[in-house]
Amino acid sequence: MRNSLDLEGRPEDTRVVVAMSGGVDSSVTAALLKSEGYDVVGITLQLYDHGAATHRKGACCAGRDIHDARNVAERIGIPHYVLDYESRFRESVIDNFADSYALGETPVPCIECNRAIKFRDLLATARELGAAVLATGHYVASRRLVDGSRAMVCAADADRDQSYFLFATTREQLDYLRFPLGDMTKPQVRELARRFGLEIADKQDSQDICFVPTGRYTDIISRLKPNAVAPGDIVDLDGKVIGHHQGIVHFTVGQRKGLGIATGAPLYVVRLDAASRCVVVGPREALRMDRILLRDVNWIGDGALDRVIGEGIEMFVRVRSTRAPQPAWLRKTDHGYEVELVAGEEGVSPGQACVFYDAPSGQARVLGGGFIKSAAARNVAAAARPLAEAVR
Repeated sequence: MRNSLDLEGRPEDTRVVVAMSGGVDSSVTAALLKSEGYDVVGITLQLYDHGAATHRKGACCAGRDIHDARNVAERIGIPHYVLDYESRFRESVIDNFADSYALGETPVPCIECNRAIKFRDLLATARELGAAVLATGHYVASRRLVDGSRAMVCAADADRDQSYFLFATTREQLDYLRFPLGDMTKPQVRELARRFGLEIADKQDSQDICFVPTGRYTDIISRLKPNAVAPGDIVDLDGKVIGHHQGIVHFTVGQRKGLGIATGAPLYVVRLDAASRCVVVGPREALRMDRILLRDVNWIGDGALDRVIGEGIEMFVRVRSTRAPQPAWLRKTDHGYEVELVAGEEGVSPGQACVFYDAPSGQARVLGGGFIKSAAARNVAAAARPLAEAVR
């Protein structure tokens, strides 16, 4: 008979490592599994020099959070360890974050943290500790398929769903991961925290980039990539200089405010050219893109992607974490994998993720995704150029 984690064996004979950030979600995950009788071990990762962020609201993995995780572990009676992953985090997440901004992209560091730190390095540590699974407090769910493998599906609480940030999870990792909160709502989780007597039941959720204690990410980028804060020109779609800026790092595709130029009609950032340090602006209609070229595509749908793609796969895609999935086609081209948006999307930004789903809402299955390399509009001007050059 399978236990609540869909494993053979009694809970008391099953070791589970729980990634404990010090927040209410991971704390409840640990407490819930402990209450069910599992052999729970809590691990908290020290990811960066948290001194400046210790007392800042909205940060995760900071000094206070390590303290809170330790207190929760003591409260529920489980062993707890703090692992120093600062150097790994700096190389895999912070450096990549700065590199991406210097290229004129808008990166999502949480995706890289999940992919390179939590689900690679921490997962390996969990195996070394003899754990049958690694459990986290993420709001996604896992389902066992007929062939015994597992699928990732969106959380029951759509407002908390974190599938966008977990698209890079591999099939092998999915087999080892468990997400006990995936079918719960946030109010239910907080109520469980109160029931377990956890002091962090009403603790504020993390909101900011954890390694930016001041909230000004440009401070880090200017130190690591000075060229990203070099001044340049603001130009219109025809290349005419209409203003100047103090670094492309201050802009993202779709931005309207803070351009520092006065015109008769609203202007938006259409693209960023890192090589020339130009910020290209135009009217809102210039933001609509129809085709997206992807890099680093991860497929966790059925079969091998290159074998099942054929003339194209119909799906739904999300191009930003705050956007709803939209109908699209995924195809293989000479340039790589390309997504064609049925109705187009505004503000498609290189560096963000394009995540694949099998349905537009509900607990849809996550099919994978990739990082946006470039995007293009379906018009004569864009079609005359290779897709990879349409947006840099």
